[in-house]
Amino acid sequence: MFDGFANIWTPVIQARRLGRRPVRQVVAGEPIVLFRGEGGRIGALLDRCPHRGAALSLGRVGRDGCLACPFHGWRFDTDGANQRVPLNPDAKRDQLSATAFPVRQIGDLVWLYTAPGATAPVEPQVPDGLWTDGLSRAYVERDWRCHWTRAMENMLDSPHLPFVHRRTIGRTLRQRMTPVSRMDIDWEDTPFGGRARATLDGAGNAATLEFWRPNVMALHIPIPGRHLRIHALVLPTEAGRTRLTVVGSRDFARGRLLDPWFARMNALIADEDKAVVESSGETEIPPPGEERSVATDRATLQFRRYYHADLRRTAA
Repeated sequence: MFDGFANIWTPVIQARRLGRRPVRQVVAGEPIVLFRGEGGRIGALLDRCPHRGAALSLGRVGRDGCLACPFHGWRFDTDGANQRVPLNPDAKRDQLSATAFPVRQIGDLVWLYTAPGATAPVEPQVPDGLWTDGLSRAYVERDWRCHWTRAMENMLDSPHLPFVHRRTIGRTLRQRMTPVSRMDIDWEDTPFGGRARATLDGAGNAATLEFWRPNVMALHIPIPGRHLRIHALVLPTEAGRTRLTVVGSRDFARGRLLDPWFARMNALIADEDKAVVESSGETEIPPPGEERSVATDRATLQFRRYYHADLRRTAA
């Protein structure tokens, strides 16, 4: 299951979108149904009934907090346990469970562990901008026709800013560039992934870009005494398709009426990337040695090594 994306925590949906009505999501090719059961607890099940394979997302959540299969009415709680098999009072329900996945709500987001079972071996590592109280957050979603690794790599790539984003976040960098300019990328390994800083001709702008394994980028934008972050959450869905969620977090200008303005700005930046990233095709990134690279590719090469050594389990 979850080819090239197994045994990791990933954000999958905003928690506010989950109610008693089941919601279907596709994660790395696997159909998942999410719903709120008894006491508002979130459940995540494989969106296939173990009986005849019907989509559980077509069913309903009852007052008991169980999700009923639309085909024969089998009822499953948020742990996947079978609570009832209509017309079969002697059925061995402990052998008729649905496939469940560990799930957590952290801040505004629901995180899924991409391996079946009751528990996960580790807990999610989440940037503080996605869960800290007292912050305003604006969300933008985009669907791209590409392999998720192409989108994730783009989020870690600083040298494309003065070209792809020359009218927005790369404008200042482009103005500073000369024909003989040099960009240096400093990379630091961290417990959650890595941290990169870019300098142009020896001068940096104090912005820090973080990679949170396996599919989150957090850009720290320096404003003295303020919190301003842009996060990119990169989720593989169907084959060759990726959902990009951009989350901006801030501790100023917190009125809800301002959220659409911040969302529009993040959408503008994301849309500048779309055509270039999609032009790379729907195949995954190759191992580090299979494309020509230069010194400014340091952060993206770190991601390639991680993907092929840890997620793909191949020699980088």
